[in-house]
Amino acid sequence: MPRTIWTGAITFGLVTVPINVVGASEDHSIHFHQYHLPDQGRVRYRKVCELEDREVPQDEIGKGYELTKTQVIPITDDDLANLPLPTAKAIEIDAFVPLESVDPIRIAEGYYLQPAGQVAAKPYKLLVKALSRSSKVAVAKYAWSGRERLGLLRVRDDVLVLHAMRWPDEIRDPTELLPPPTQVSEEEIAGALALMDTMTVDRLEGPEFTDRYTEAIAQIIEAKREDKPLPVVEEPEQPAQVLDLMAALQESVSKAKASRGDAGPAEVHELPQPKKKTAAKKPPAKQAGAKKTAGRRPRSA
Repeated sequence: MPRTIWTGAITFGLVTVPINVVGASEDHSIHFHQYHLPDQGRVRYRKVCELEDREVPQDEIGKGYELTKTQVIPITDDDLANLPLPTAKAIEIDAFVPLESVDPIRIAEGYYLQPAGQVAAKPYKLLVKALSRSSKVAVAKYAWSGRERLGLLRVRDDVLVLHAMRWPDEIRDPTELLPPPTQVSEEEIAGALALMDTMTVDRLEGPEFTDRYTEAIAQIIEAKREDKPLPVVEEPEQPAQVLDLMAALQESVSKAKASRGDAGPAEVHELPQPKKKTAAKKPPAKQAGAKKTAGRRPRSA
């Protein structure tokens, strides 16, 4: 059972739902320590007081705000736990919005919200059912770790999930990253869509969605533990400079199909050309033969 990170309540109008917050994700990465190479002694970070030049224990360490170089305002855990904010002890729902209206770049880590006891069971389930039927998400405010944050509440498998969100002013403007002005043809767009269709999956599951980095680290550790040769590193293919975008798309579609066991030929269909269709007019009867001959060229190209 994951440990409780925070205890409080969700406030939804006059409805209060006591909850416990637990982590929704786990870290399966392989972690390393630092060692002194000559003797393999462990290298550690120590907390040293600059004035006394000695290591200090945890119970002598506190938080503070540096007002000036010579004046520090101490801030205790009790100060932070009793902030003059309604969100200090509650996740306060402010609004409901469609999920698609929230830019994913603003969504951060997620937490599961667990009903705290029998008294929370009914209002918790009420909020779950209401959110599910509305197809919306709740936007809330809460105060953790010394700051007020914006959050997004949604339902996952009948459990409430809280996602931390970034404030609007925390998102950088991407305008300066735009590429130089360029044009892409309708045929190139059709090729990209064909490649997307070939690479489309129903769920993010399967061997292609595994952490290969962690697996490779585990292989190296195991090889060194048993004093065996290290795994051979496959040289990645060097990406060639794309000179013909359509040819690259065609080859990509073929490779994607082959990797999925589909040996059929790559098909990149051209997108319809609405301008050519709307420009065509019914010719007069006496010129029908000449116009028909000229009109066949775009379709056979």
